[in-house]
Amino acid sequence: MMSFAGMLVFGVILLNCLVMMSFAGNVTYDHRALMIDGRRRVLISGSIHYPRSTPDMWPDLIQKSKDGGLDVIETYVFWNIHESVRNQYDFEGRKDLINFVKLVGKAGLYVHVRIGPYVCAEWNYGGFPLWLHFIPGIEFRTDNEPFKAEMKRFTAKIVNMLKQESLYASQGGPVILSQIENEYGNSDIEPHYGARAKPYVNWAASMATSLDTGVPWVMCQQPDAPPPTINTCNGFYGDQFKQNSDKTPKMWTEDWTGWFLSFGGAVPYRPVEDIAFAVARFFQRGGTFQNYYMYHGGTNFGRTSGGPFIATSYDYDAPLDEYGLIRQPKWGHLKDLHKAIKLCEPAMVATDPTITSLSSTIEASVYKSGSQCAAFLANIARESDATVSFMGNTYRLPPWSVSIIPDCKNVAFNTAKINSVSNVLTFVTQSTEADASGASMSGWTSVNEPVGISSDNAFKKKGLMEQINTTADKSDYLWYSLSVDLKNDDPLLQDGSATVLHVESLGHVLHAFINGKLSGSGKGNNGNSKVTIEVPVTLVPGENKIDLLSVTVGLQNYGAFFDLRGAGITGPVQLKGSKNGSTIDLSSKQWTYQVGLKGEELGLSNGGSSLWKSQSALPTNQPLVWYKANFDAPAGDTPLSMDFTGMGKGEAWVNGQSIGRFWPAYTAPNNGCTDSCNYRGPYDSKKCLKNCGKPSQLLYHVPRSWLKSSGNVLVLFEETGGDPTKLSFATREIQSVCSHVSETHTLPIDMWKNSVDDARRKTGPTLSLECPHPNQVISSIKFASFGTPHGKCGSFNHGRCRSNDAISVVKKACIGSKSCSLGVSVNVFGDPCKGVTKSLAVEASCT
Repeated sequence: MMSFAGMLVFGVILLNCLVMMSFAGNVTYDHRALMIDGRRRVLISGSIHYPRSTPDMWPDLIQKSKDGGLDVIETYVFWNIHESVRNQYDFEGRKDLINFVKLVGKAGLYVHVRIGPYVCAEWNYGGFPLWLHFIPGIEFRTDNEPFKAEMKRFTAKIVNMLKQESLYASQGGPVILSQIENEYGNSDIEPHYGARAKPYVNWAASMATSLDTGVPWVMCQQPDAPPPTINTCNGFYGDQFKQNSDKTPKMWTEDWTGWFLSFGGAVPYRPVEDIAFAVARFFQRGGTFQNYYMYHGGTNFGRTSGGPFIATSYDYDAPLDEYGLIRQPKWGHLKDLHKAIKLCEPAMVATDPTITSLSSTIEASVYKSGSQCAAFLANIARESDATVSFMGNTYRLPPWSVSIIPDCKNVAFNTAKINSVSNVLTFVTQSTEADASGASMSGWTSVNEPVGISSDNAFKKKGLMEQINTTADKSDYLWYSLSVDLKNDDPLLQDGSATVLHVESLGHVLHAFINGKLSGSGKGNNGNSKVTIEVPVTLVPGENKIDLLSVTVGLQNYGAFFDLRGAGITGPVQLKGSKNGSTIDLSSKQWTYQVGLKGEELGLSNGGSSLWKSQSALPTNQPLVWYKANFDAPAGDTPLSMDFTGMGKGEAWVNGQSIGRFWPAYTAPNNGCTDSCNYRGPYDSKKCLKNCGKPSQLLYHVPRSWLKSSGNVLVLFEETGGDPTKLSFATREIQSVCSHVSETHTLPIDMWKNSVDDARRKTGPTLSLECPHPNQVISSIKFASFGTPHGKCGSFNHGRCRSNDAISVVKKACIGSKSCSLGVSVNVFGDPCKGVTKSLAVEASCT
């Protein structure tokens, strides 16, 4: 007879087996949907890129995704982090793809592995390793044998790794989809590759399917995707997408939840009402697989950001923010949307929709098969509400919204009506001096980075060299150095301070030093990386040292032949006398080159070396300085960032791990932002911007898992000049929870049932609040108003109409509870203004 302990062990083993067995199945597709074990599925997916977060964050991110109603997690595979040196692989730590996939499967979710291996993704060099560029005869992404051989080798490597761990659905694992190539069919890509493009597309599809994964392959934005691969779409909207075959389902691989941040740019955001509208429209018009790009954006640690000029933060205004916290109401409103769509799934998978235009701006879609019936009503007008008679009922539709009707009778959800809570996420500054939080920085030391050539690995070459071909992206930095001898009677000396140094560069940043002193700098931007500087210089008789430091800020990641896009100084480089017109062209002279910084060669980023010096006055606001300090971790477990106020540009390391490039000196333009953004009407990446006139990124994520309780080492390389003593820590915290619900809102989706019309009418709209953490309760009500309140969470205001009882009613219902619900009704609050549509707005604190 088995002992209790033995039975327990057997039970655990059986449970683990059952978790994996639950995925066992045959994944196919027909014209309506993906089919798992012969059953059509409506699937909602979200992108989480494993290297943009830390392994300790993965389980929480995955669970929050599941709680938010996702069925699938989608990720790219990033070739250049796994094989930065040819045939040397790294799948450890943040690069552990297999562990990430297993964790998703353990949570009961499916996985879509987008192998690419070109990924775009605002990732350095589009995900390609730089060594690929140097293979003789290679041409990227075309019918080129050297490229195809390497692409096949890496793709097969990833497929075999997944197979060895039995992670494909055909083996009982969670992986139900794979992707080959990426956005190649865009009008600004494939046509530029000419006659060799189509053979390449056909080869890529054939190569992928020959790897025998047992699951379908997709090719996104690929109208000529050959069968059996599935063409899918990317964009802010997917409802108008048409498949290239009547045998494939309508799939949306990238529904952009926001947009990426660039250094020098304002912060983009996208209202959740518009995202919900786009998703509902996609499913209304026959879609069955939709993926949010991104569901969690994360952080471009190290030098992984592309662009160029992509910021270190890859927050993307996603439902889960850069730090892994739930962004409300985006997460909650989309969760409610997912539930409403799932109520429609039986009807949606049974048949194609019947789509009817009821007017120029009203469209109805009905899925009806036997007893199953579900409907979607859309108002695509940007200004006006609409009253619609449909299937014997009357519906009120706000502009730019979709109502979802799972029983073809009662509205379960409207995309413009948010029932979810909102929150105010803030950064709470922790002092860099020793304080109650435990945070402190001490023992500041520094090392001056030499100006110009300092390495034994420097070399000479006549003429100006392109930077990427010279550095192979081993460093952001390349020195170009030259000595110019001038005689006393040289015309340039007669001009005095009127002599100008003229330098033209492909980008991305340029610093000019004359005789060891910084004379001027220039920088490009995300739209134009080229740099031209003309700086006044003071020359002296005899030797004049010209040291030009060229800097990259991530390599190009998109575009036809993006791999050939250069960087660095290509000339001309000239000394020009503005008074007498004399010019010396230095472009073809013999230059001395140094790849990288001396500090990089010495490994200063790890905090070691005997070169660190403590001085009575720390050198500040000087270019080219390395800094080091010790610090204790701020108390608590809330997500942590570092505020780089006072710094210029550079890179930062914590305990030897790079938190990324920092550049608070690069501010966004003063115009283009709005206090609020109207969700009505088509969205684009410039429609909704904030943070104008401020640093594009001031706060940088410091993962808690990288820290010890004390004795942590911070290393900074300051490129342009700053004061590190102004640095501070900030914790990411939820300041308030709010909700704003009107009398016209639908019933909360969790209370919706298709056979209780009378109960639904009696219940009516409901405002709900819930504290974000399990051990919290609602401790105070900061604002409560029933009537015509306006504003947003954190800045609500009373309207002309208001109930005197609102604050007392809300306090009584909510104080001391983890969550509370109140009917939005005159029966609860009285009627302060008859004949006016009223709403209830509440802001609360949780402790």
